[in-house]
Amino acid sequence: MTQVLATPAELAPSSAPAGRAARRQELLRWIAVHSLGVAAALFFVLPFVFVLLTSLMSDSQALSRDLIPGTWEWGNYRKVFDTPGFLTWWRNTLIYAGLGTVLTVVSSIPVAYALAKFRFPGRNLALMLVISMMMLPPQVVVIPMYLFWAKQLGLSGTLWPLIIPMAFGDAFSIFLLRQFLMTIPNEYVDAARVDGCGELRTLVRVVLPMAKPGIAAVALFQFFNAWNDYFGPQIYASENPGAWTLSYGLESFKGAHHTDWNLTMAATVLVMAPVIVVFFFAQKAFVEGVTLTGVKG
Repeated sequence: MTQVLATPAELAPSSAPAGRAARRQELLRWIAVHSLGVAAALFFVLPFVFVLLTSLMSDSQALSRDLIPGTWEWGNYRKVFDTPGFLTWWRNTLIYAGLGTVLTVVSSIPVAYALAKFRFPGRNLALMLVISMMMLPPQVVVIPMYLFWAKQLGLSGTLWPLIIPMAFGDAFSIFLLRQFLMTIPNEYVDAARVDGCGELRTLVRVVLPMAKPGIAAVALFQFFNAWNDYFGPQIYASENPGAWTLSYGLESFKGAHHTDWNLTMAATVLVMAPVIVVFFFAQKAFVEGVTLTGVKG
């Protein structure tokens, strides 16, 4: 008994509708995914657009329901810069965030390298101590730390109690760098040692160039954390307006201009702008560092 096979002409009428249905389903899936993406983007972008537009309104229009400025008041930003102390707050924030980031990265890299590439007794215990420090809220130790820095060393009214501890590493930065360094094959480190490189030279010449994404991620995390820090300056620098940062000074600015929403929004834009610009130029390294971290436990 012979089996008769269907010809391509006989199969075409049934396969064509199936192909059109598959393409239609793929198109609908594409529309749904991109619609959700656009909605999520608008959800995050619209508040910034609202703040920016309000900062360019006049005093009276900022209190109205208008969403678009009638006249573009670019002079609002000039008024903010002319506010006594604003440039000082800006300078203090740059010193705090910039110097703190450098100290954190420089002090955390050797510790993370030792935890990732060295084999020594108590390594797992040291790692557990680092993780436990991440779980300790800063509010728990704020009183003894304040008594030490303010009463014993007399550094109240300055930002040094916030900057100096960064020279001794940061638990989160150490852990994040350690996880990234674990993804670097040990063969590279072993080859450098065989060639006669010491541990410091191996770290500087071999490991650090390969760890740039992880270092960038840690640096950005620390920079953003210091730039937006409100709790620390409130504890140590509140008594001295000359040591205020932008985050703490913005609260004072808002209190002095509580009815001038256009000036308050202009000050907010000036506080957010550096963070947005830094992330825009460093987002590739940041995303790569965060993505690769934790691939190897």
